[in-house]
Amino acid sequence: MQPTFRNLAVALAAGTIALAAVAQDKAEKAPKKSTTAAAAPAAGGRVVVNGVVIPQSRIDAMNKELSAQGQPDTPERLAAVKDELVNREVLAQAAVKRGLDKNPDVAAQMEMARQAVLVRALFENEMKANPITDADLQKQYETFKSQMGTNEYKVRHILVEKEDDAKAIIADLNKGGDFSKIAKDKSKDPGSKDNGGDLDWGPAARYVKPFADTVMKLPKGQTTTAPVKTDFGYHVIRVDDVRPLKVPEFAELKEQFRQRAQQAQVQKLVADLRSKAKVEER
Repeated sequence: MQPTFRNLAVALAAGTIALAAVAQDKAEKAPKKSTTAAAAPAAGGRVVVNGVVIPQSRIDAMNKELSAQGQPDTPERLAAVKDELVNREVLAQAAVKRGLDKNPDVAAQMEMARQAVLVRALFENEMKANPITDADLQKQYETFKSQMGTNEYKVRHILVEKEDDAKAIIADLNKGGDFSKIAKDKSKDPGSKDNGGDLDWGPAARYVKPFADTVMKLPKGQTTTAPVKTDFGYHVIRVDDVRPLKVPEFAELKEQFRQRAQQAQVQKLVADLRSKAKVEER
């Protein structure tokens, strides 16, 4: 299949990923300089393409991205970065020369890209101005830990739409009916019915409140004597086993809590700005 122009543009935009990996190899395998070939930019000094200077900030930005990916900072990498930016500048100039920057679709994409950069910069600025401390994360962890409780449960359930159907299932179980078989035949929960209603191990906090309350009260090996109603329908619940819950240590979850806190911070910023913005449809 022939690559599309769009795929080519994407490949070019993603070119920084491979730059450092090939820089050393490129330096070792490059042929001697030809008198007729266009010279690659030197590792030092300014780079000027058809009279247009490639800003040092652009070179620094690409180098920063590569360093963040763990690529070593070498003279070969710098030469490869400059070479890539020359390619981009040559192509961009050709596009402008053909008037493509005036194309409405292209202009719209350029504006969206500009907005994306600004939005990312705003989020980074907000997080820098209001850093999330380890103490904040520790507090969130303690709240999470307290909500998890002290036990985890191995639970099965059968979900049906009508209360009478749930009552009939309980009556069938009381007569010796097989829970797994009934779950496979009648449960409306696609995630567990084929496993005989098995929801595996987990803390009660993973379930909606009526379900969780029932699980915590139900003795090991017992089934509910009455249907349990939730927003999903009516449940027949069995607790197969109970064991102490071991919550992971703070160090194991710290970065997950940081990501969640950053997401909440971003959501709050968006909500605050939206509440102050004047939005109209004309």
